[in-house]
Amino acid sequence: MGSPLLATDGYKFSMAEAGWPLRQETFYYSHRKGGRQVLPVDVPAFVRALLPEPTEGDYAYLSRSGYEMGAGFKAAIQRQERLVVRALPRGARFYAREPVFSVTGPSAMVSWLEPLLLQLNFRIQVATQALSDREGLARSLAVVACAEEKRIALETLDAVGVAPVPISVDAEGYHARVLAVVRELVEAVEDPGRIFEVGLRAATCLEQHELALRACKEAGVMRTSNVYLAEKLGMIPVGTMGHEHVQRYGSDEAAFRAIRERRPERSSYLLDTFDTLGSGLPAAWRLFREEPEAGDSIRFDSGDKKRQYVHAVTEAKKEGLHPVLILEDGLDAQATREFEALRREHGWEPSKQFYGYGGTIVARTMACPFTRDRVAAVYKLSRTGHAPVMKFGNEQAAGKQSIPGEPVVFRRRSGTGPVGLIGQEGEPVPEGYERLTGSTSVEASPVDEGAEEPRVAYTPATQSLVDELHHRHFPGGR
Repeated sequence: MGSPLLATDGYKFSMAEAGWPLRQETFYYSHRKGGRQVLPVDVPAFVRALLPEPTEGDYAYLSRSGYEMGAGFKAAIQRQERLVVRALPRGARFYAREPVFSVTGPSAMVSWLEPLLLQLNFRIQVATQALSDREGLARSLAVVACAEEKRIALETLDAVGVAPVPISVDAEGYHARVLAVVRELVEAVEDPGRIFEVGLRAATCLEQHELALRACKEAGVMRTSNVYLAEKLGMIPVGTMGHEHVQRYGSDEAAFRAIRERRPERSSYLLDTFDTLGSGLPAAWRLFREEPEAGDSIRFDSGDKKRQYVHAVTEAKKEGLHPVLILEDGLDAQATREFEALRREHGWEPSKQFYGYGGTIVARTMACPFTRDRVAAVYKLSRTGHAPVMKFGNEQAAGKQSIPGEPVVFRRRSGTGPVGLIGQEGEPVPEGYERLTGSTSVEASPVDEGAEEPRVAYTPATQSLVDELHHRHFPGGR
């Protein structure tokens, strides 16, 4: 049984229409932190069980909501036989930054999967603690938000051969905590219409996300990126652009023009895929100058957002521009109050400043500690057509750069060197290593508690792609 077509983020539909829905692309899943972890599922089967089952009613709702889907998207979603999944075997241990699996297929389909695949991090965290710290596991799973979260946890324990632990469901408590958080956010901005929710990727399952969205609605917040639950709950689906769209086009300006010129709806320009101040903002200004009354927006997502904000507002005032400003990524009530103070200090209209919240609403309110942020789970575009691509962003030290190409994992079995090498599909296996991606069996031993963080490195093939892309986007260095 598959998933509803609407069970993804709204920007997946807008990016498909502004991109190439039938182009073959590769995305990979990884955890940026968390030490050594264990994979408790057969990934190819898991991925295929999530594939969408579209209906005419889905497309009618999308059309009414500003997401009119064309023939390319509809064909891409149906071409499920073209999906290729390359994954570590069930039971494998992996390390931070190693690609756990990659998915290759028509762009619209492999992109659509992102929010639901990111929820896999919950199963991985349950399995990892189950094999290393049973007492800690019992504390971590003592209270969960919903029945589906409990079912997933018990299913995972069974998959790794660990006896179940007592788990209580406290949906009312979770709802109350979310409601309190959202009401504090609304108080900070003084208008629930200036807030939208983007927490599907931070949720453990759709049932948990529904509890959170019901609390959002009760607090007056009516916009969410979850299209499926927007329809179910009578909310408004939102979303324009993610990093993959800018990676696809290879430049901020080309990506921004595509989203503006291929969709009639208002656009939101994501600034930080390559460099917020160096390329994102200058590209956005060029488009704003051409159509200053279009009502488009810019979105700050990483790095020093206060510095970026002050720079943007100052430059906008000099040029007489009035774009909508959108702030996301890790904001809480205190950060919101600080940005509201900046808004008042610089005389920016409330109607021109909006806030998006994901993990703050959905994950930080969980009683269970197994959140996406705890391991920094990501699903990133690494190849579009024949071209390898990367996300650079503004926080190189934080390890936010993505891996290009068609990444695979090699595991050291003898000799010295990094425990893991991140290589490329088709690359010869380095001496002393074996290819872990796509292997059919793995030694089923527990994860070592307190194991040191191993060193993971790139093979020459992967490093060559990284160097090439750095030089292409930053020819003068960075």
